[in-house]
Amino acid sequence: MSFQEIPTVSLTEWTLPGADQMAFADRLRAICHEVGFFQLTGHGVDPEFVDEYFDGLRRFFELRDQTKAKIDKTNSPWFRGWERVGAELTDNRVDHREQIDVWTEHPARSGHVEPEYLLLEGPNQWLDEGTLPGFRSLVERFQREMGAIADQLMSAMCVGLGLAPDHLDRLFGERRMSLVKLIHYPQTPSGEAGVNAHNDAGFLTLLWQHGVAGLQALNPDDEWIDVPPSPDAIVVNLGEILQAMTGNYFVATTHRVIANQGRYSSGYFHGPDLRTGLDPLPLDRRFADAVNASRRHRDAGFMAKRDELVAGDGGIRSAGAATYGEQLWNYFTRSYPDLVARHHPDVTAAGA
Repeated sequence: MSFQEIPTVSLTEWTLPGADQMAFADRLRAICHEVGFFQLTGHGVDPEFVDEYFDGLRRFFELRDQTKAKIDKTNSPWFRGWERVGAELTDNRVDHREQIDVWTEHPARSGHVEPEYLLLEGPNQWLDEGTLPGFRSLVERFQREMGAIADQLMSAMCVGLGLAPDHLDRLFGERRMSLVKLIHYPQTPSGEAGVNAHNDAGFLTLLWQHGVAGLQALNPDDEWIDVPPSPDAIVVNLGEILQAMTGNYFVATTHRVIANQGRYSSGYFHGPDLRTGLDPLPLDRRFADAVNASRRHRDAGFMAKRDELVAGDGGIRSAGAATYGEQLWNYFTRSYPDLVARHHPDVTAAGA
């Protein structure tokens, strides 16, 4: 069940009138089981908007650090804003990229909050319109359009798993928390990574590479497979939560970025209400049988938590979380220990 290339599917096979939706859902199910990565075409995103959006990325990252630092993530208790190269750790190793994180906005919780992960709800940071005209509206449009595509893919995944098309949508709740990540990679230093090997934490990720290679996915034979950039394709990969809720039938494939030249990309990470429980989906027995027949699927785990990293236990090994919020809190405490200590010194990692 290894793979040597990343498959491509067209969303028109699901959305066009008269499309054979069951055939599309069945193919998508097989890809999510065997590969966990695919290129998505036929999504309907205006190419002119994509070019305008990436022009906005470039305009931001070309600003002086002093200007970008006005929205420095170190000042945000909600882990939002800009971070300079080297600010994030993946598997306890420094990532060589700078980025902006923009989450779905909700009013910040006040006072003592239980469970602790609700502290993640809050506002984004933005430069003023005079400094970067139109930037905020571009990012918010990107967030809306990627969210709508992700909802379509979730419906098809549900059908492929023998569930009602809206099964996951109903689980997602009202106060959804999705992430847009805008990224600039300088050329990666020798022996390092733009972002180190990892699994995504959430449900599914939609990524625009926009012309420059560097993304690689790890196949079951421990070979790094290039995910080539395509001007009209969105790279889609699955996260650990969807892996866990399908009993490891779907896989969160390990990936990394090594940039041989300057690179811009932007990812959308589709997420539900923080309080959403991550209980197993009600799947037919045949899916569990397929997992039991595959060592790769049986052994699939989660990224190590912060306390496991401190103990020297990195890689993919940890048990899963009970809620989406707990999963995110584990991610933040693993990747931003200094920010957690600065803004939430009395809070320990959920589940740690």
